[in-house]
Amino acid sequence: MFSAENCSIARTLQVVGERWSLLILREAFYGNRRFEQFQRRIGVARNLLASRLTTLVEHGILDRETYQEPGQRARQEYRLTDKGRDLYPILVALLDWGDRHVADPEGPAILLSHRECGAPVHAELRCDAGHGHLTARDVTGTPGPGARLLA
Repeated sequence: MFSAENCSIARTLQVVGERWSLLILREAFYGNRRFEQFQRRIGVARNLLASRLTTLVEHGILDRETYQEPGQRARQEYRLTDKGRDLYPILVALLDWGDRHVADPEGPAILLSHRECGAPVHAELRCDAGHGHLTARDVTGTPGPGARLLA
């Protein structure tokens, strides 16, 4: 039996597994970058928003950049890093699940489409050999190089 102490899922949840963090990321993917935009769109308390933004910056998911509107004081905006953009498939998977299981009776609030061809976009499990539409029944886990035996 192997230990779960160094589980990548648990470590990821420590960084982005809190509701407000995921909603901040959603808004960042929608193109919002400024504190006031995040606060207005997700309705989080300002102190919690500041804390979550700090965490996302500390973990290299967002970069903080200074901007200044004419006649205003300097402020910060937040831009996704490559590490942050790598979280997009996770958010799309959550969106897909929510659309199937908890959407309003009228249907999903947003539809994702491929900018180039217009086709709907969904998260999909695919193996390196190109087999797609995999489910949990099609996948097996084996110990990786970081696996540790349970003590």
